[in-house]
Amino acid sequence: MKLVKLSLSLATLALGVASAASTYKVTIPSDTWAGDTQLKAGNYKVTVEGNQAVFTAGKQSVKVAASMETSTAKYPDTMLESTGTKLSAIDLGGTNTKIVFNSAKSSAAATQ
Repeated sequence: MKLVKLSLSLATLALGVASAASTYKVTIPSDTWAGDTQLKAGNYKVTVEGNQAVFTAGKQSVKVAASMETSTAKYPDTMLESTGTKLSAIDLGGTNTKIVFNSAKSSAAATQ
């Protein structure tokens, strides 16, 4: 009976860990725009939930339309890709994943 409870507990823990979203630490050096949202300079934890990236600094969270892309090679460092004050993507160091930011206005125009 104890073995069954232990097995069930471990299975539940494994499912919880597998379903947890990955969190990445990012420093934004100056005020910038990600999609249609302005982010203030500072340190953030970024989590991707579905089609949104959630930037969290302290108790404040900001959701930004985003998608994930996979590269064939790993990114050596976490890097911000931007044009002027517009953040277009974050390359996640140590992975082959990048977060790409979408403008809700441009996404709506593209579907019409």
